[in-house]
Amino acid sequence: MLCWLAGRAVQVDPDDVRAALRRAELLLAAGGDPRRPLELYGRAVTALATDLDEPSRRADLARGLAALEPELAWRVYALALLADDDLR
Repeated sequence: MLCWLAGRAVQVDPDDVRAALRRAELLLAAGGDPRRPLELYGRAVTALATDLDEPSRRADLARGLAALEPELAWRVYALALLADDDLR
């Protein structure tokens, strides 16, 4: 979630994003259920990351992460802990 927020600083042509997302969604569909939970190291996520990867975009993301307010970052951390809690 924190990377998604920081990702607003990443400069990517919307057409490039849509095309890469379509390819990733096709990979999900080819694997059976296109609405199944996403996996960080799954084929679709890995392919999308590869399709959009450029040094300038990684630098944009790093700047976006550095620019997030500490209070926001801390709350997102707390949210992630709660979401990952096995007792829920």
